[in-house]
Amino acid sequence: EVQLVESGGGLVQAGGSLRLSCAASGFTFDDYAIGWFRQAPGKEREGVSCISSSDGSTYYADSGKGRCTISSDNAKNTVYLKMNSLTPEDTAVYYCAAEYTTAQAMGVIPFDYWGQGTQVTVSS
Repeated sequence: EVQLVESGGGLVQAGGSLRLSCAASGFTFDDYAIGWFRQAPGKEREGVSCISSSDGSTYYADSGKGRCTISSDNAKNTVYLKMNSLTPEDTAVYYCAAEYTTAQAMGVIPFDYWGQGTQVTVSS
């Protein structure tokens, strides 16, 4: 059974940082791209960043460029998203998702496997 479990969300002040984790199981981690998405209240879900577990190549959507860093620890089947200089506009539920593809496919093809999400709240 495929499982993706996010952690690391919480309440942070504007200007602060958070590191989200996504622990994956139930599939061959090295064959998949793992992406981070977010959904703010009243808004559509959007991609943030994605990483190809096979070679570590990355993709950043506009929402993730400049302030986010995605990385993976293949020995732990875990992907991380470090977010810096957070603003209240970053408040959202953050989800990780997996798909048998490469990082550059984020925003092009749907991701099939999803975690339950972790809430990130940035106070002003």
